[in-house]
Amino acid sequence: MAEVYFYHLTRSTTEEALRALLPRALQAGWRVAVRGRQADRLDDLDLKLWQGREEDFLPHGQDKNPHPELQPILLTLGQPANDPQCLMSIDGAELTPAEIAPLNRACIFFDGNDTQATAHARTQWKGLTDAGCAAVYWSEESGRWEKKAESKAS
Repeated sequence: MAEVYFYHLTRSTTEEALRALLPRALQAGWRVAVRGRQADRLDDLDLKLWQGREEDFLPHGQDKNPHPELQPILLTLGQPANDPQCLMSIDGAELTPAEIAPLNRACIFFDGNDTQATAHARTQWKGLTDAGCAAVYWSEESGRWEKKAESKAS
């Protein structure tokens, strides 16, 4: 079963964190799905991923566009069509232990400055670790990413 990495964002935006981690996932040879909860938020993320320097381009698409199964990075509201090895959750999108099991990694990004988002991430941590998922909690509060907690698979 994949480890679930929780990213407690206090200095970076979700977009900034994704821009840093998505290239690493692609370099590992993984297909990635980024699951959100709102179509307009994914539209905004889609636009932001198209912007920037040419050498920083991240090949991606949305599940509402043609051929979502071919996308190296797929932005989705539901079940990913691109057979990902890494599933990333933003804005409180749910991940289940069953869908995490076949993955190489799952990631949950949450805004540490939002008390509701933090409470929801704590609920996700408890639910996933109680179900036997391994989890690692990363925080950037100090100005760099630090591992703050870890729960082994049971």
